[in-house]
Amino acid sequence: MESTLKQSKAAHTQHVDGSPSPVELDATPSARRSCDLSPATSPNQVLAIVSVGMILANLDLFIVNVGLPNIALDLANPSLERLSWILNGYTITYAALLVFFGRLSEHYPRNVSFLVGIGAFTAASAACAAASSTEMLIVFRVVQAAAAALMTPTSLGLLLSAFPPEGRSGAVRTWTAVGGLAAALGPVIGGVLVTASWRWIFLVNLPLGLITLVVGWRKLPRVPGHNSARPDFGAALLVTAGVASLVLAIVKVNDWGWHSPGIGAACAATVIFLGWFVAHCLRSSDPFIDPHLFRIRPFTGATLAIAPFSAAFGALLLSIVLWDQMIWGWSALKIGLAMAPGPLLVPVISLLFSRRLIAQFGAAAVSAAGIISFALGQVWWSVVPGLEASFLAATFGMLPIGVGVGLALPTLMGVSTSSLPPSSFATGSGAINMIRQTGIAIGVALLVAIVGVPHEVAEWVQAFRVAWWVMAAITLVGLIPTLLLIRPRPTRAPVVSE
Repeated sequence: MESTLKQSKAAHTQHVDGSPSPVELDATPSARRSCDLSPATSPNQVLAIVSVGMILANLDLFIVNVGLPNIALDLANPSLERLSWILNGYTITYAALLVFFGRLSEHYPRNVSFLVGIGAFTAASAACAAASSTEMLIVFRVVQAAAAALMTPTSLGLLLSAFPPEGRSGAVRTWTAVGGLAAALGPVIGGVLVTASWRWIFLVNLPLGLITLVVGWRKLPRVPGHNSARPDFGAALLVTAGVASLVLAIVKVNDWGWHSPGIGAACAATVIFLGWFVAHCLRSSDPFIDPHLFRIRPFTGATLAIAPFSAAFGALLLSIVLWDQMIWGWSALKIGLAMAPGPLLVPVISLLFSRRLIAQFGAAAVSAAGIISFALGQVWWSVVPGLEASFLAATFGMLPIGVGVGLALPTLMGVSTSSLPPSSFATGSGAINMIRQTGIAIGVALLVAIVGVPHEVAEWVQAFRVAWWVMAAITLVGLIPTLLLIRPRPTRAPVVSE
């Protein structure tokens, strides 16, 4: 792995948009083997099939948001902190297992691993719909997340194997845009389904999953696995425990207090587990995440930018749903309709404008513009909406958010994955998605900690405004790695001797 990355750095000139140059990277023979595309299966068909996996995985990140009040009423009315684990149990498990399943799947045909993930996700969705308690729902959400963690890296592995090097960056942008659209559409679709029952937000996955199983079994190319060291399950447990204890500390800080033994124990556990995990990655001959990946400047820059962006993204979508429900008293359907303009802008911006903008201004500039637009959307929500409900204010506030997600997220994902050597497709993509999902979990936890449980409407309003200002600031932190690491190094003009 280390020699591969060193050689790729020496032989690999980065394009402005973050895509690889035509120079072929050094990789293992098995990594260089192309997938067995039948004449009836085109790369775009592979893209369409694996994108369904991203739709399922990302839709369930946020479709539950608008259903939380209905779930609470039906399942003995648990607290907001307890309900938040229905969301964070999913995101933490998803984040922690992405790299583990990404590396484990390298031993087996990618198409088989992808279909196993689809089947397990579909079955877990049916179990979630049948849950009779909050604890049962959290457990089945964890199973859902494990299946999603198997689908995501294997879907990207199929995608990158189906496209030639020059087409990978664009394919990844499309794949990411579809996933981002599904995540952002979660509250919209959930708003419609909750009018019938909150259980439909899980049952909707069944027909989509079954159709994908049938089509994928017939159409997906066989991408063979290759011999590599098996991932360390202990390392996966370490990072899971570390992130879970961090989220627990953030969520419970209001209830327990900063100086309480519980918060101290949770913070200590976070330091121990995550420190142990980092030590493993630095010292192990077979690290869970290869630290040499972070010697690739575009990959590191995109990863460091995606982390704060994802934290703000997770917090923002939940905060808007809670504001519309608690402050304005809107129904789930009305919330979904008010939020719709933002998600609908994501594929329009990403697929129709991003490519030309990247070609003209570069990936760093496009990502930075998206980050700024997303932050402005949060500033809008912190300043404009008041106690009086306004459908116009809600829909207008979603526009800069949709533009920001459409410009930043697919571009950053395209930069990160297309800069990887072929032998690290699954591991590298799993790592950045792991960081992305961890950011979402931390963002939701921060929102719950800031909003807390006020007793007066005025306190609710002030808490939400503080949360949006905090998330806008966190979003803008991503500008630093974007502009420092993704922007290509300037080439020096040749010195002409007289």
